[in-house]
Amino acid sequence: MITLGVGFSIKSNLGSTPVSTIPYTMDLIWGIEIGIATIIFHAILVGIELVLLRSDFKPKHFLQVFVGVLFGWFTSISVSLTAMLPIPSNFYISIALIVLSTFLVALGLFFYVPANIIPLSVEGVTQAIAIVSNQPFPKIKVLFDVTVVASSVVLCYLFLGIIGGSVGIGTIISALFVGTTLKYIQKLHRYVTGQPVDLKKM
Repeated sequence: MITLGVGFSIKSNLGSTPVSTIPYTMDLIWGIEIGIATIIFHAILVGIELVLLRSDFKPKHFLQVFVGVLFGWFTSISVSLTAMLPIPSNFYISIALIVLSTFLVALGLFFYVPANIIPLSVEGVTQAIAIVSNQPFPKIKVLFDVTVVASSVVLCYLFLGIIGGSVGIGTIISALFVGTTLKYIQKLHRYVTGQPVDLKKM
């Protein structure tokens, strides 16, 4: 579901989702296929998570690297699938794809993060920051996404001499609203079921 969100975002031609901006930038700069770049990026995030959590880092969290491999594989499949769709004919269709992308990513996060099996490293490091800073997961998600997007802009400027590259208005929308959408999905679930969902449980 999340990688389909990535695919729809790229298809919109308004920029990739925040979760894929660094891998997409690696593709643009070094020609690393986006699935492989995604795996490398996720492995780096596991290392950051280890530094943040220290003794609270559990051995099972190393399996996030394996999950990153699966995520990279599914990203390649989703990008290939969405590539078969017609190129958006106008700006409004592109925005609709970004809205769909944002919803799919947020809904995907809502389904798998609380399961607390093996988080994807992007969410694992977001959970780690939320735990260390004692802040709500959706809030840290927005801050993390904005930081990743800003890093992509800097990398594109330093290596390619351009501002943007993998980042566009769609990326900014996703960075600001995936976490916000997740927060409202979480609230809706609690309203309907009466049960809270813990997004920081690791």
